[in-house]
Amino acid sequence: MPLYEHVFIARQDISPAQVEGLTETLQKIILDNGGKVEKSEYWGLRSLQYRINKNRKGHYSLFNIDAPAAAVQELERQEKINDDILRALTIRVDELDPEPSPVLSRRDRGDRDRDRGDRDRDRGRR
Repeated sequence: MPLYEHVFIARQDISPAQVEGLTETLQKIILDNGGKVEKSEYWGLRSLQYRINKNRKGHYSLFNIDAPAAAVQELERQEKINDDILRALTIRVDELDPEPSPVLSRRDRGDRDRDRGDRDRDRGRR
């Protein structure tokens, strides 16, 4: 089956719990149409480059999908109907990356850099 990476952006005024429910609903659409979601990541509430429907921020989520084209078309059709989803993008890829996405890796690296800076400051105060 073809492999896809799919990112969608949900409205800023829904809660992370509602985004999780929305994610589960979208995953179920893929499963019901003969596909499977290999990886699902929630990237959090992030600023948009420009306003979309009066929203300055959005909840970003990523799926790695192994599914027939009909399943992805149904997913995109359902997303167009749903008012909570601002934008979605699906890209066909040659292989799925099992590692965490660069967005999550960058966030983790930033936490480590901040921790290192705290340790360096603590050493200087002794």
